[in-house]
Amino acid sequence: MTRFNYLFTSTKGLILTAISLVALITAIFNTLSGPMVEWGIRDLTVEWLGMDLNPAERAGRIIMLYHTIAMAIVAIEVYMMTSIVPMRKHEQKNINMLVTVGYMMAMVFGLGFAYWGHNFTFHGLFLVGQSLIFFSGVLLAFALNPWKKEYYVTDKDFAHFKSGMDMERMAFFIMTVAMLISAGFGAVTGSFWANGHETFLAEDLIRDPNKSALQKAIIGHLHIMLTLIAVSITLIVGRWLQFKGIFHKIAMPLMIVGTIIISAGVWSVVWTHLAHTFIYIGSVGVMMSALMLVIFSWNKLIHDNSIELGYENPNIFQKLKALFHDPLKFGATWQMVFMNFTVSGIGIFMAIKLEEIFRVWPAREERITLTGHWHILAAIVATIILMYYADIAGLKGKKRKWFGWIMIIGSDVAFASMTIFSMKRLFVPEEVAQQGLMNTTMLLADFGLGALLVMMAIFLGWKLFDLFNGKGVWTKEAANPELEIERTSDPVFNIRRENEFNSEGGEK
Repeated sequence: MTRFNYLFTSTKGLILTAISLVALITAIFNTLSGPMVEWGIRDLTVEWLGMDLNPAERAGRIIMLYHTIAMAIVAIEVYMMTSIVPMRKHEQKNINMLVTVGYMMAMVFGLGFAYWGHNFTFHGLFLVGQSLIFFSGVLLAFALNPWKKEYYVTDKDFAHFKSGMDMERMAFFIMTVAMLISAGFGAVTGSFWANGHETFLAEDLIRDPNKSALQKAIIGHLHIMLTLIAVSITLIVGRWLQFKGIFHKIAMPLMIVGTIIISAGVWSVVWTHLAHTFIYIGSVGVMMSALMLVIFSWNKLIHDNSIELGYENPNIFQKLKALFHDPLKFGATWQMVFMNFTVSGIGIFMAIKLEEIFRVWPAREERITLTGHWHILAAIVATIILMYYADIAGLKGKKRKWFGWIMIIGSDVAFASMTIFSMKRLFVPEEVAQQGLMNTTMLLADFGLGALLVMMAIFLGWKLFDLFNGKGVWTKEAANPELEIERTSDPVFNIRRENEFNSEGGEK
């Protein structure tokens, strides 16, 4: 019972459970595509698990799979937010409970409906799960209400309005509301299935000039939900790294305005051709905000780690050593920088040169580039989440360094290779000469992802072994369920640490 309470009531346990379920689903369903098909592994998986893989229903299955994984990632970010952003204890419990039941129902019954026969009771329960997640988002928005004076900032090092309202809390609130509205775009379109709307993959419509409003809504839904997940993890990492000072005061207004503009721009894709103009403007705000976080965090890492390493007046090489001393905290922000070379920069370049370059290529090449674009962004966000979790899970010493550097190097080698693979016509225009580049990039991508997956398997294996140990690390985490992350000089955290609200959520 103690283990059950740890896994389903503590923040660290909830995150571990969700990560483990995503890892399990990824491991199983990865065997259905890529080289696994050629090696015959897919056939074994299908036979052993009794899957029903009708080729005509492939798009629907993929959409369901993506949704179940995405909702688990959203749940993980919700757990992080409810633990590090001040709110009442009963609000945290209610939000966590609803999002947990919701994503698990959606995961079990969604995959059951898609891959094991079309039992429409399962589909109904999948929708119930999604509804619970949405309602947990509504509760989260109420809990994050930045107008509550009890949450106004008292430490002027943090960005705030003249009244004292916390700008960072406002950024969390706007991101949450924008995600609820964006989820509605997908839900409304889903309600029209078989009544004017049919299942499709967004990359299959890239050259269709006559997209319906419902198709545009789904394309916008795909883009904005992934963007807002990235915005969310950026704000969470800022809390983790004690983001404050002048860079914080520059970053938060940019994040607030950028999130509003980019969300409105994506929503407007349904009825205007100027959507990309708004998206570009909003993206600049969000990216500049992330840049402020990177500058602040790297300066802080150099300062703090130089003290730890005993450097009084570090030279350039000692500063670099101090910066790289903690691969988890460095890696989280480095991935944001690396994202610009493999996702953001590529996306902007594609948009600018779309008619001049990419629409001249065969449709298959453009489709590969777009598919890689979305997958790389999602995977980079996943690596940041894993680094964050490894830190709060107490990974230290050499294990911490091995985990961090393999996560950074493995993912970056893989994503850089896939970016080059997708853009190969820029480097080798002739198809007959591309084979060497394709072989090299695919080999490097397989090596990088393989290292990443092996390290992840070892890490989760350690956590599983620890869970069966009666005196394992999990017992300490269960005894102290809150994350050890605070905003310095934030009295609301002190109030919460002193248990102003008891375990039932009532005030003392």
